[in-house]
Amino acid sequence: MKGSKDLKNIKIAYIGGGSRGWAWQLMRDLATEKEIAGQVALYDIDFEAAKHNETIGNNLKQREDVVGKWDYKAYETIDGALTGADFVVISIMPGTFDEMASDVHLPEEYGIYQSVGDTAGPGGIVRALRTIPMMFEIAEAIQAYSPNAWVINYTNPMSLCVKALYTKFPEIKAFGCCHEVFGTASFLCEMLKDMEGIDGVKRQDLTYNVIGINHFTFFDKASYNGMDLFPMYDKFVDKYYDTGFFDEASKTNWMNNTFSCAHRVKFDLFKRYGSIAAAGDRHLAEFCYGKEYLKDPETVKAWKFGLTTVDWRKKDLKERLEKSRKYLSGEEQIDVTPSGEEGVLQMKALLGLGNFVTNVNIINRGQVPQLPLGSIVETNAYFSADEVRPVLCSDIPSELLALFSRHIYNHESIMKSALTGDLNHAFRAFLNDPLVTLDAKTAKEMFDRMIHNTKKYLTMYQIG
Repeated sequence: MKGSKDLKNIKIAYIGGGSRGWAWQLMRDLATEKEIAGQVALYDIDFEAAKHNETIGNNLKQREDVVGKWDYKAYETIDGALTGADFVVISIMPGTFDEMASDVHLPEEYGIYQSVGDTAGPGGIVRALRTIPMMFEIAEAIQAYSPNAWVINYTNPMSLCVKALYTKFPEIKAFGCCHEVFGTASFLCEMLKDMEGIDGVKRQDLTYNVIGINHFTFFDKASYNGMDLFPMYDKFVDKYYDTGFFDEASKTNWMNNTFSCAHRVKFDLFKRYGSIAAAGDRHLAEFCYGKEYLKDPETVKAWKFGLTTVDWRKKDLKERLEKSRKYLSGEEQIDVTPSGEEGVLQMKALLGLGNFVTNVNIINRGQVPQLPLGSIVETNAYFSADEVRPVLCSDIPSELLALFSRHIYNHESIMKSALTGDLNHAFRAFLNDPLVTLDAKTAKEMFDRMIHNTKKYLTMYQIG
C-alpha cells in the first residue's frame, strides 16, 4: 500500500459500527495517531446505534488533546461502508443476550457449566451456528465491494469466524485479533517483579512464541532481555500453585469480578504439559475435560476463577448504553489514552509504517505443520507493508497437539453443518466437545432445546 496510498485518506469500514465497546476502543487509538487519517465508515443493523457512534467519533475532532482527526460516518447499507475501504473491522454480536443466556445457562440444567460460553463448549458451538452465516454474508460483501482490503475480526467464536471468511472468499486478506495473550505476557511481568524484584517491565519488553488456537494458546518460549523465563515460571508455579497468584488490584475483588482469576488453571496446565498457557483461566477451562475445572460452581471457586453470567452481561450493556448517552450529551468524554489493543499498529505496519511481530488468528498455510492445512491457528506473525507473514512454529508437544486437534476437527464438523444446512454434523461436534459429559440421548435433548431457543437465526439449517 505504501507509495500508492494517501496516508491521510484511509478508509476503515467498521462492521458492527454501533458497538458500545470495541468501536470506542478504536476511536481512542485513532485519536492518538498522527501518521494516518481518513474516514471510519460505520455499518450496523442497528443504524441508530451507528449514528450515535458517528456523533461520538466526530466530537473527538473538536478536542485539543486529540491529534488524530478522523471523520466518522454511519452508512445504512454495507456496500456503502465497504466501497473503497482499505481496512475492514468486524465486531458483531450474533443474536442477543437472550440467545446467549440459552447458550450459557441451559446446559446448567444438565450439570454442564461454562465460564464464558462463546468459543468452545455447547454454548460456543450453538453460537457458531448463528455466527457463521453472518460471516458468510460479510465475506461475500467484502469480495464484492472491497476485495483488496485487509480484514480484522474481533468477533467470537474467533477461529470459526475467520474460517468462515476464508471459506466463502478464499482470497480474502483476513486475520483475527484477541488480547488474551497480552494478559499472560503482562502476568509474566508480574512474575518478574515477584520472583526477582524486577519492576516496571512491560509486556512489549518480552519475547515469546505463541502456539495454539484462539483462547487455548500457549507459549513454548518466553524471555526477557535474553533471560529464559521458563525456569523462573517453574518455580513461580510451585510457589503459588495451591494459593494462586493475584496482583494488588485483584487481591480484594476477584470473587466479585467476573474476569479475575488466580491463574491456578494456568499453573495446572503448565505442570501437565510444560508450556505456559496464554489465555485467561475462564477460557482455558472450557477446552479441557468438563469435570476437571468446571464440574460445578464449587469446583470453579476452588480453582479461583469465575463463571461469567449473561445477567452480568445484560447489566454491563445497560451501563454501556448509559455511557453512550453521556458521550452523546457531552456529560462525559472518551478517554483518549491508548487502549492496549494493536489494531491500529497492525494497520500502520500494513501501510508500510513500521514492521512488528504480534499474535494473530489466521489460516494455516503450513506455519503449524502438525495441524491440518486450512485450519485456523493462533501464532506469531510478522507485519510489514501489505503483508502478514506467519512465523513457522517448532514442534508442538504431542499432548497439546491432541487437545488442539480435537477442537480443530470439531470446527470442521461445524463448518460442514453451515455449508450443507445439516445439523447432524454440528451435533457430532457437540458430542465430541470435552464439556459435553452426557450420554448421546441426553446430549441430543439438550442440543435440540438449545437449537430451538435460537432457531430464528438458523434459517439456513434443516431444523425438524
